[in-house]
Amino acid sequence: MSGIVFYGTESLEEIVDFYVERIGAEQWLEQPDCTILQYDNMLFGFCDRAEAETEGTITFVYSSRGDVDVMYDALAARARGEPVENDQYRIYQFFADDPEGRTIEFQTFLHETDPV
Repeated sequence: MSGIVFYGTESLEEIVDFYVERIGAEQWLEQPDCTILQYDNMLFGFCDRAEAETEGTITFVYSSRGDVDVMYDALAARARGEPVENDQYRIYQFFADDPEGRTIEFQTFLHETDPV
């Protein structure tokens, strides 16, 4: 079973370029006014709309702290702060903003998890 989360965007080309070029997502499917991206096992899409939908958080999960640090180095100008350990959730994480202000999170679990 799979699913897709969609967001409206005022800047379809810029948003798609950001997630492909800066984050490493791939274009999975093009539709008339929507682009669906894939990052590992996550599908998420952006559709050209009159207003950007910016609520919620898009979280990218990595296999190590080093991988999170690499993303931080690449996105430091957009980051809300340096990566930190979050004891409550047992993760290592940082938050950043995409070009329209959506919250994006980059994290790794600090404990074993079942494969997805």
